[in-house]
Amino acid sequence: MAKTKKAKSTVRKSTSDAVEILHRRYVDNDPDMARLVAEEVANLQIARKIYDLRTKAELSQRALAKLIGTTASVICRLEDADYDGHSLAMLTRIAAALNKRVDIRFLSVKGTPQHA
Repeated sequence: MAKTKKAKSTVRKSTSDAVEILHRRYVDNDPDMARLVAEEVANLQIARKIYDLRTKAELSQRALAKLIGTTASVICRLEDADYDGHSLAMLTRIAAALNKRVDIRFLSVKGTPQHA
């Protein structure tokens, strides 16, 4: 008998995780949606990091604002996951006030061709 090659299986594991189901349905095969989701995740991560650093330093929004020369409403906006106007200058000012530094990394994007 001749050996036959098995076709690569593209069977996905079954899941009951609603987020995973929605991701598979609306994001996996739509590059524009994947880009939008990635941007929103980045905004959320930045907002959460600012909040975590501020609260760990036991500072109110008003106290942090005073340290960096802005208003509490600006800090409130920066800590909002829906805010997408984070600037490197502002992040650097926040980091300096909290005795931290900003570290920027460029990571490969899944499925994107890599050039030298």
